[in-house]
Amino acid sequence: MAKSANLYARIEPELKEQAEMILTALGIPASNAITMFYKQIVLHNGLPFAVKLPAHPLDASRMTEVELDEELEKGYADMLAGRTMPVEQSFAELRKEFGL
Repeated sequence: MAKSANLYARIEPELKEQAEMILTALGIPASNAITMFYKQIVLHNGLPFAVKLPAHPLDASRMTEVELDEELEKGYADMLAGRTMPVEQSFAELRKEFGL
């Protein structure tokens, strides 16, 4: 079947650049990668990977009292040992991680 349909999508330029660098290293044109993705959607009758929020290992609402106490003790030990960072740095790293 001849390729005759166009696909237009808006994505973040940095994400596009990173993905295309990897595809180039693999020798796969972006259009072929998109075609492969679409074929996998058809084969799986949905996305070819699980789409869900990851369970955070330190979710206090899901921890037992003992697990929470252990994590608090680890934090306290880190503080006593000087393994800390300034709050400004911590928030900057969180903003970067969550794209804020």
